[in-house]
Amino acid sequence: MTPETIAVIACAYFVAAFVKGATGLGFSTSALPILALGVGLKTGMPLVIIPSLVSNSIIMAQAGHFRETVSRFWPMFLATIPGILIGLAVLEMVDSILAGAVLGLVLMNYGAITLFRHGKPLSDKVARGLAPISGFATGLINGITGSQVMPVLPFLLSMRLEPKKFLQAINISFSLSSIVMALGLARLGLMTIETLWISLAGLVPVYLGTKLGTRVRDRMDAETFRKVVLIMLIIFGVILVGKLFATS
Repeated sequence: MTPETIAVIACAYFVAAFVKGATGLGFSTSALPILALGVGLKTGMPLVIIPSLVSNSIIMAQAGHFRETVSRFWPMFLATIPGILIGLAVLEMVDSILAGAVLGLVLMNYGAITLFRHGKPLSDKVARGLAPISGFATGLINGITGSQVMPVLPFLLSMRLEPKKFLQAINISFSLSSIVMALGLARLGLMTIETLWISLAGLVPVYLGTKLGTRVRDRMDAETFRKVVLIMLIIFGVILVGKLFATS
């Protein structure tokens, strides 16, 4: 581990925790573009597991409605598992830069859809039908790219849930994905003892970033901050896609 690599990892943790503290969302999605550019996507994916689980647990404890959310969305959560397993099988076969480009496309679509989303809320009947599809697709994309937000985040946003119920649902999805990903990455040999130690050490910048993000959330207009974060993720996505074309 060179000083430059350590700095990249610490920066990724701090930025992602800052976003998580300010919005309640996006630790892995914010950290992975920086890690993918600095150390490679396959190396970066296991580094976000433990910090992501810790930050998710904090948000879940604050949000409440745990049993109600599991009872309502269990088909979506359950469908995530086979999606992740298939995605990890694909990840094992593809090049790291190509996987990074897929992540870039995910980020660009996520940012654009969330930034410009319009339309009426989904009815309960339609939402129940789409929930398992959303879960499976989210798991598939997560397994290939490490990003946990597509399409589960726009799906839950379209239901217009109460803020705390939304945060509980999305963070349960994130946590389940992180646990399955940890097991899958360990099987692929990407989750190592060194990775665990780096992740544990990374809890320091994660704590600092989360605290600072929470303070910003209390002072800054939420809609303005949301747009800044989404634009940043779109830019990261463009860079990751451009990296694929630069090496071809």
